[in-house]
Amino acid sequence: MSTGDSQEDAIDVLQQLGLKEYEAKCFVGLTRVSTGTAKQLSEITDVPRTRVYDAVRVLEAQGLVEVQHSSPQRFRAVPLVEATETLRAQYQNRIDRLTNALERTDRIDSDEQGSVQEVWAMSGTEGIANRTHKLIDDADDEIVLVLGDDSLLTDRFVDDLNARAEDVDVLIGAATESLRQQVRAAVPSATTFVSGLEWLRGENTAENLAIGRLLLVDRSSILVSTIVPATGEEHAIFGSGFQNGLIVISRRLLSQGLLGRDSE
Repeated sequence: MSTGDSQEDAIDVLQQLGLKEYEAKCFVGLTRVSTGTAKQLSEITDVPRTRVYDAVRVLEAQGLVEVQHSSPQRFRAVPLVEATETLRAQYQNRIDRLTNALERTDRIDSDEQGSVQEVWAMSGTEGIANRTHKLIDDADDEIVLVLGDDSLLTDRFVDDLNARAEDVDVLIGAATESLRQQVRAAVPSATTFVSGLEWLRGENTAENLAIGRLLLVDRSSILVSTIVPATGEEHAIFGSGFQNGLIVISRRLLSQGLLGRDSE
């Protein structure tokens, strides 16, 4: 990634964290120099000089920039470690406020009774990973997992599986032998096997999709995700309820993969 691309990426993230465009540009600009005047900062960032002062005042108030009241004034960014901790604290505070506000919000329940058979759609690897984490954490008896892509074998995923392997039966299948070896090394307490479900690899499929993860917990909750190979975009469906048709079908498919497995 070029310097220009890195700057644009940093500015974009800072805006997502709540800074306005000129504030983000000024902060990124100041991280590139030891100190700078408004004139120098304007030249570096293309922010109008008159707007630099406004942006710096906001950054100073947030603890991201220090000001030397000389003539002319000089500015500098706080050390990167301090800046990231300050931003993390601000972001966490907003999340805590949001959580508290939502918890205090009155629920409006419909008169309809919830059905035992539920199927929901999800998108985004982060959200799917969070749901996977919760399912694994809530497991009481058994976790059956089949992985179709090694990119999903993250440190967090491995930690979750290792933590639960002490209390529940963990069976992990992989689409290939090489992936099974990775799983076996990462989660030594689990029973590992090659899935035997060749369609997991997604080769030569009209949909151009591949199965990412297939997770069955306590034979009552299921999560199945697909990955778009070209982009890595992940989508999933989640179902719960012992009589859920999705779970029944998935259990039978998994049994096909488990039968005659080369497990360890």
